[in-house]
Amino acid sequence: MAALNPAKFIREVRQEMDKVTWPSRKETTASTLMVIGLAAVVAVFFVFVDWVIGVGVRAIIGI
Repeated sequence: MAALNPAKFIREVRQEMDKVTWPSRKETTASTLMVIGLAAVVAVFFVFVDWVIGVGVRAIIGI
């Protein structure tokens, strides 16, 4: 079983954090805008599909 050594743990965490490559503000903004845009496109697609299915169901049951 591994020994519990908080100081060693903190040192190892800091070493690993130094290896992390953080995105720039420009990359973060671009990714965020892309996610928002694609979510909007998917939302519009599903609204359209829902509308088409609704029209079809209403036509079948005669409302």
